Parts: sequence; C-alpha cells; structure tokens
Amino acid sequence: MTETVVEQGQAASEGDRSTRAAVATMYRLTTGRRSSVAVATLLTLVGSALGLAQPLVAKHVVDASGRGQVLWPLLLLLAVLFVTEAATGAVGRFVLERMGEGVVRGLRHGLVGRLLRLEMREYDRHRSGDLVSRVTSDTTLLREVVSQALVDLVTGALVAAGAIVLMVWIDPLLLLLVALTVAAAAMIVASLLKGIRVASERMQNSVGAIAAELERALGALPMVRVHRAEDREAARIGKRVEAAYDAGVRTAKLASVMSPAVELAVQGSFLIVLVIGGLRVNGQANSLGDLVAFLLYASYLVLPLSSVFRAVGLIQRGMGAYQRIEQALSLPAEPSAEKPAVRVRTREPGRHVASREEPVLALRDLCFGYTPGLPVLRGLSFTVAHRQQVALVGRSGAGKSTVFALVARFYEPDSGTLLFDGLPTSELSRAACRERIAVVDQNTHVVHGTLRDNITYAAPDATEAEVRRVVELAQLDGVVRRLPGGLSGMLGERGGTLSAGERQRVALARALLARPALLLLDEPTSHLDTINETALTTVMKDVTQECSVLVIAHRLSTVQHADGIVVLDNGRSAAFGQHEDLLTSSAAYRELAAGQMLRPANTRASAVASARIHPRPQL
Repeated sequence: MTETVVEQGQAASEGDRSTRAAVATMYRLTTGRRSSVAVATLLTLVGSALGLAQPLVAKHVVDASGRGQVLWPLLLLLAVLFVTEAATGAVGRFVLERMGEGVVRGLRHGLVGRLLRLEMREYDRHRSGDLVSRVTSDTTLLREVVSQALVDLVTGALVAAGAIVLMVWIDPLLLLLVALTVAAAAMIVASLLKGIRVASERMQNSVGAIAAELERALGALPMVRVHRAEDREAARIGKRVEAAYDAGVRTAKLASVMSPAVELAVQGSFLIVLVIGGLRVNGQANSLGDLVAFLLYASYLVLPLSSVFRAVGLIQRGMGAYQRIEQALSLPAEPSAEKPAVRVRTREPGRHVASREEPVLALRDLCFGYTPGLPVLRGLSFTVAHRQQVALVGRSGAGKSTVFALVARFYEPDSGTLLFDGLPTSELSRAACRERIAVVDQNTHVVHGTLRDNITYAAPDATEAEVRRVVELAQLDGVVRRLPGGLSGMLGERGGTLSAGERQRVALARALLARPALLLLDEPTSHLDTINETALTTVMKDVTQECSVLVIAHRLSTVQHADGIVVLDNGRSAAFGQHEDLLTSSAAYRELAAGQMLRPANTRASAVASARIHPRPQL
C-alpha cells in the first residue's frame, strides 16, 4: 500500500493543481476497492434513475387529475419509486462509507509503517507532532473525499445528463435559460477552486504545527511548570492556532462565495422555469403537467450539478491533505527487506558464548558526522571482546553517544568499518545487528502500560521465572512491592509514577531479559544514589558473565574496574587501558579523574601501573 501511494503521489506533482489531475489522483487511491466503487455507483445510478422516473409519473398524475381520471395507481407507483430510491441510496451510501474507511485504513497502515521506519536523520528534520497529524486529521479529510466526492462527481454528472435529455424533450427553450444560469455559477466556482486547495493545504499544515507545539510542551511539562512558562507556551501554540484560524477563514471565505453561486443557480433556475414556464402554460404552449415535470427535472439537474461543484471543491481540499501524506510516505526509510521480528532469545542464563577469535564488536577507523563537513568521529578504533566490559569516557561532545547510535545502526558511518563478531555491517541487515544488542539509554523509555509490559517489551514470550530473575538482578523488588498489583501494576504516561532511577532500572531489566550478546549502557548511574550506584556496579560485573558490556560513563567510579576504558577526545581514541594504567599514562584521563577526586586503588597498584601500559587492542 505504501509503495502504491508513493507512486500515485509522484504522478500528482505539486505544480499540477488542475481539477482533472486531482480527480485522477483521488481515483487512484481506490485501487483494490474498485468493485465497491462500481457497486456503489451502480446503486446510486439506479436510485437516480428511479428519481428521474418520478417527475414523469407526477406529470401523468397532474394531467390525469385535470381529466378526472383515477389517480391511486399512479400515486401508488410514485410512492413505490420514492421508497425504492431511498432504500437503494442508503445501501449505496453504506458501501461508499465502508470503502472510504478501507482507503483510510490502508493509508494509516502505510503511514504508521513508514513513520516507524524512517531514517533517524528524518526525525531530526521533522517534528513528530506534525507527522502524527498526517496519520489522523489528513487521512480523515481524505476519507470524506473518496467516500463522497468521487461518486457524487460521477453520479451527479450522469444524473444531470439524463435530466438534460428529458428536459430537451419537454421544453428546449426553458432548458437553454436554465443552462445559462448554471454556466454562470460554474464559472464562479471554477475561479475559486485553486484558492480553496491552497488555503486548505495551509490549514492542514497549521493543524500539524499545533500538534507538534503541543507535544513539545506536554513532553516537557515539569520544566514548563517549574519555570512558570505556561503563558509563554500558550502564546507560542496560540500563534499556530491563529495561523490555522487565518487559513480556515480564507477557506471559509472562498467557500462562502462558492455556496451562493450554487444557490443562485438553483434559485435562479426555479424562478426562470416558474415565470417563463407559467407564461408558456397560459399561452397553451405547454400543459401544467409539462411545467411540473420540468420543474422537477430542473431540481434533478441543478441539485446534482451543485453536488458536482461541491465535490470538486472537496477534492481540491483533499489534495492539500494528500500532498502532506505523500510527502511523509516519500521520506527515506530504513530498508525493509525483512520483516521485523521479535527477538529470538537463544541464550540461556549462565551459558557463556563459545570462545571465538573475533570480538563481539569492533570499530575500525570509523568516521561520522551528522552534518557534512562537521565530523563527530575522526577515525575511531577499538574492540569489545566477548564477556568483557569496556567503558567510553571523555568530555561532553567527544562522541560517546554517537558511537552508540552507530552501533545500533541508527546512522551509517561516513567511512571506516563496524563489525559484529567479525562480520562487517555491510553484510548484515539492521535487524541482524540489533538482534545482537540491547540498549539502556540515559533518557530511559517507559511506555504506558503495566510494569510487566515494560520489562517484557523486547521478549514478550518470557516466562515468569525469567521476569523474576531480571527483576532481582536490576533490583526492582522494591518497586514491585510498592506498586498496586505488583508486576501487573499500571505505570503512568512515560513512567510518571516511577522515579528517574527506577525508570532506569526498568530499562536495565528489559535489556537483560532479551539476553543480548552486547549490552549498551548510556550513563547507567546518572539517576542513582551512591548506595544503588555501588549495587549497579556489582550487577554490571554479573552481567559480563552473560554478555559483553559497552558503557558510557561520566562517573569514573562506576567503571574503574572495567576490562578496558576508551578515552575519547574530539572524536578520536586518545588512550585505551584500565583505570590504574590510564591514571599514569593518559593526561586526559587524569584530568577527568582529578575532577572527580579519584586516585589509584593503592600505592602498589600505582607503581605497577606506572611500570607498564596496557596495550591497545589489536584490530
């Protein structure tokens, strides 16, 4: 569905705003549901045909009444035609509405699938609230277009054509006068269509901006409250609301001009038919029955044509929404050659990975920058062996978090090689790489749901014993006892019922339950007190019995027992070694340690450390 819509969008370029191109684009959205469109159109035409027959019956009723003939058979026939038309129209409308919902469902599935797989760079360029509005409000507008406007356009034109044929048969002169009135209204409507589409597109963009700004404020609500910025945020969002209002008023202004034009065609046609037709009846040119039939056919001509005018205006509005949807669907996404699968947990607790020569992770001369010409990593190289804990330390901005982003395949390196178990990422899919890792981010993610839902997010098939094991390992026992319902207790939006440290431990339990080959920890002690920090240090030692650990650390006390420490400086590896070695061999590390008042564990260790330097890993 996604690929189909993208191809359709390419056919409807932004520069092509003609009504014909808009109708063709909207029609292509019904691909795969043409049978429903055909059935609905047929039912609508049948109902319209029954409606076209009613004026002829009414003509005979009027004429028969004038001659004193029996009327009840004709009246019964008229009632049957009316009821059958209503029933047929109701079924046709239901088929259309169901088809419209199906189109919207397909678009929403395509958009959701696309947005969840966009390249990470795209989230840096687009606001998530605006992207969400394309799944909600924009698709809702399109549902109205495909479920009403398209069929109204077709059936309205066909019914109008049928009415014209019958009106020519009854009185060609009156038809000519009606046609002139309708043509004048059509010229006015045609001149407004382009402006309606542009104004509608601006309004949809403004609505998306409102969603984005509101999400921004609600996502940082504690900060907003503490800094008393409610009024400022309300004013900021208010500007977007005003922009949406202005665009809506512009659309309403154009529509308000179009509506009287359509009404003028309706009322003017009836007045002309009444006046001129009445004179022709008095002049014996037509019978009273002819006048009644012509009046009814005038309504069958003008009302379908007015529905055609409104349908064209709605299609132009829908094109504004469709352009935004097409833009979202055309954003670059990660390759989807293979379907995302739930992590397969093949490792059992306590089982070690077989001895291998290749490290679980290796970076070789890795270079990367978020912006061309502004590198963040400059030829970075290091390795993480199996069941080894390696720490990344350095000043803020040295590139530590960027290393995690590249290991998780959120971005691709500009040059150099990233290897998992000796295999370059160019030979592995992103899913295969991510199956090997788990991440505990500094900005811990806790979703609305139960505590168990959050812990088992990466491994929904986990047993109760496995869940209890990671709860104990991550020291979440206290949280389980405190929450009403324990593991089945509900957590608030973004884990609002938990402290920052508790959210981090939930993320740690979730990562451990997946049993990755490599665990990425981004400053795991940033929200922990001293007691819990010491406990986590012990946990990290235990974790290395099951998997390798790569940790970003600002508190050097948590990694001073790591197997290796990479000191990053300006995107390069300034030094590599263990804590005691680096205190004597690396000025950059000593500066970091001095800031935290860390010293060698003992004098003897210091002397030994000064006599030898831990060699850099062989790549």
